Amino acid sequence: MDLPWLTLLVAVPLVGALATALSPRSGRLPQQVALGFSLLTLVLAAAVALSWNLGEGMQLTETYAWIPALGVHLAWGVDGLGLLMVGLTAVLVPVVLLAAWRDTETDLDGVGQGSAAGFAALVMALEGLSMAVFLATDVFLFYLVFEATLIPAYFLVGGYGRAGRSAAAIKFLVFQLGGGLVMLAGVLGLYVVSAQAGSPSYLLSDLMALDIPTEAGRWLFAAFFVAFAVKAPLFPVHTWLADTTGKATPATSVLLVSVLDKIGTFGMLRFCLGIFPEASQWATPVVVALALISIVYGAFLAIGQDDVLRLIGLTSLSHFGFIVLGIFVFSTTGGSGAVLYMVNHGVGTAALFLVAGYITARRGTTSIRELGGQEKVTPVMSAMLLIAGLATLSLPGLSPFVSEFLVLIAAFQYAWWVGAIAVTAIVLAAIYILWMYQRSMTGPPPELPEGSPARRDLGVREVVAVLPLMVALVGFGFFPQPLLDASNDYVGDLLTHVGVTDESPTVSAPAADASAEEGEH
Repeated sequence: MDLPWLTLLVAVPLVGALATALSPRSGRLPQQVALGFSLLTLVLAAAVALSWNLGEGMQLTETYAWIPALGVHLAWGVDGLGLLMVGLTAVLVPVVLLAAWRDTETDLDGVGQGSAAGFAALVMALEGLSMAVFLATDVFLFYLVFEATLIPAYFLVGGYGRAGRSAAAIKFLVFQLGGGLVMLAGVLGLYVVSAQAGSPSYLLSDLMALDIPTEAGRWLFAAFFVAFAVKAPLFPVHTWLADTTGKATPATSVLLVSVLDKIGTFGMLRFCLGIFPEASQWATPVVVALALISIVYGAFLAIGQDDVLRLIGLTSLSHFGFIVLGIFVFSTTGGSGAVLYMVNHGVGTAALFLVAGYITARRGTTSIRELGGQEKVTPVMSAMLLIAGLATLSLPGLSPFVSEFLVLIAAFQYAWWVGAIAVTAIVLAAIYILWMYQRSMTGPPPELPEGSPARRDLGVREVVAVLPLMVALVGFGFFPQPLLDASNDYVGDLLTHVGVTDESPTVSAPAADASAEEGEH
């Protein structure tokens, strides 16, 4: 009998959260327990990846009847998109736990924080629920775990970080719950539609096969899209983002932006395009416009920031605009670029948040104007900030460049003016990243007393935490094919389901022969 790999992938981090919360508060034991369970989850994710076969769609499926009268199942499955998101989550959680090993010991604003054990337990709970979101193949189950992720996220924001975090946590929760309530109307609507078609079912495979009436499909699409736009975030429902990342710990911001927010674009692909293909194409002009506004507006907002953590958060508004644009231009190039962007943005932004967190914890401020000259004091930390920043502006040779390049190609193929607007983000990103680095790292070294934490460069634990992200940024920058293999097959199958024909460019035989002859001469 085959092991229930996906059930284990969800259950292990949740068990780890419980074990961490109940472990004795002696030294670092709770954090060690959490780290151990996160590494076990990473091993399980690697086993799932090795068991997954390229080009075979949804795999390792598990379906158990849960509420038969409503057509609800406890159903798991993993395709190319889910595999990439599971892998991203499994990698980032141990990185976050290791990077935040001492985060609860200090507070920039002198405000009391929760315990290290509580932080680690909440991180593990968020990992387990996020795994459930990415693996759920029943819409009702997806909705439940989609909403459940807000519980650990709210306490991570409200319990750990800087002064004003409670207000930020409430704002975050109000926006997310508002989007979730709108999606609940869509979930109820799907029950009615499936019941009218024969028997109620929330299984994704059954819903994708339904012939949903046009008007109903558009209303249901809107309900799901609003929730996913809030989660992503997308203009104009993005205003919770900067406040949250500015007040939460950098480690919490990594989980929110690099994992939790990906649920938004994941849901657009999995449910909006998967269940409502006609409505998705109908809404494309409006969604493309919102994506372009997010790209440009987010970049301008980032340029005007003095708080480095708010700046990094607002860069994600621009980047999520790119991801949504890639999804809704309906091409294999754009779709593959969007899926790849989800992974690369998660890695690059995580590295930027964590290194910025190291710097601000040492200097006791998040103000960019007050951080000048740091590269002369802590060269290793400054170098890592520069690499993460260059990845954020999509420098060629680093992995985000590949995904952004693909999305821009697809944007120009969709309409020249769409590509022209989107490409301005390249210049704007260079401004907000390089200006941030110049103001915070270059110039005369700061006057620091002997023994000041600001004189201390990265330690072994801090380097080990961030190094895997740096390796991924460079490695996938030069060799993105493993990620593209998973995303290309998924996007191709999705576009076929949507009914979009998108043939790859080919080279005719005469042209190829002519090139060969020229080469001989």
